[in-house]
Amino acid sequence: MEYSPDGRSRAGQPAARRDRIERMVTRILFVCLGNICRSPAAEGVFRHLAEEAGLGHVFVVDSAGTSGWHIGEPADARMREAAAMRGIRLTSRARQVSQDDFDEYDWIFAMDATNLRHLRRQAPSDYHHKIRLFREFDPEEPGADVPDPYYGGPEGFVEVLDIVTRTSRELLAFLTSDRHTGTHDPA
Repeated sequence: MEYSPDGRSRAGQPAARRDRIERMVTRILFVCLGNICRSPAAEGVFRHLAEEAGLGHVFVVDSAGTSGWHIGEPADARMREAAAMRGIRLTSRARQVSQDDFDEYDWIFAMDATNLRHLRRQAPSDYHHKIRLFREFDPEEPGADVPDPYYGGPEGFVEVLDIVTRTSRELLAFLTSDRHTGTHDPA
């Protein structure tokens, strides 16, 4: 890792703090219904932002759906196109949430309240603290659902990317800040 003469890393964080962050790996799973629109967008955007910050190796990021309707399919072409316009590649293939995910991931973010309820019903109670609504971190509308753009026009995919981008920025800032102490509380 390269540091500037003032002891800051290339990403602008104090060297000691950045070293502490890099020793930890945080595993994040984003979840929507079919895993072809919202959750792959969140996965791709969060990964992109982490890589831009020089922290791509600190996070393991994936996405899944609560349903199995689209298993093996790439993200919706309209979402891939909207993301590509922002320089973000969505490369994941749809999969369904499995029981192992509750043990494997540190954080599981549902894109809406319906999927949040489904995840909490599916997960053993010991894992409920890991399952959160993604937009709890949205600075503009905390706690709102990420709207499903599937049945709408191209503007819906742009809106989802706007929401996912600002929420992912806040989430990344939280996870790399002194506010994050290993608990699962965004406040």
